[in-house]
Amino acid sequence: MTKKPVYITEYDIQRLMKLLGGIQHCSQKRADLELLIEEMERAVVVPSEKMSEDVVTLNTRMRVKDLESSEETTIQLVFPNDEDFEHGKISILSPIGAALIGYSKGDTAEWKVPSGFRHLRIEEITYQPEADGLY
Repeated sequence: MTKKPVYITEYDIQRLMKLLGGIQHCSQKRADLELLIEEMERAVVVPSEKMSEDVVTLNTRMRVKDLESSEETTIQLVFPNDEDFEHGKISILSPIGAALIGYSKGDTAEWKVPSGFRHLRIEEITYQPEADGLY
């Protein structure tokens, strides 16, 4: 199955490469990073100022719907040091974070869990830094 392209800003790609480079020095390879690496390898890299307002970038807040439970929630995609699950801040290094980067409003992100797969549909982008000229 061919996956839809994902769009990542030049700035986010640079920051993610630096982040992953630091993790590479760890002795244990983290299997949960494979999805993020795959997404980055297939990404269409876009200048920050040209990124569409409906695409998930780092620090984007969005309303999502869990397609298995129909539960809706608001989350924000952040760097690991800003992760705060209680306040909806999800790390880019988590499986869900890696699955969401570069997707757009209306897209469904999928990631593997022990019991199979989870699916979140992006219902609305409520804040994106690039849309506010922050890049």
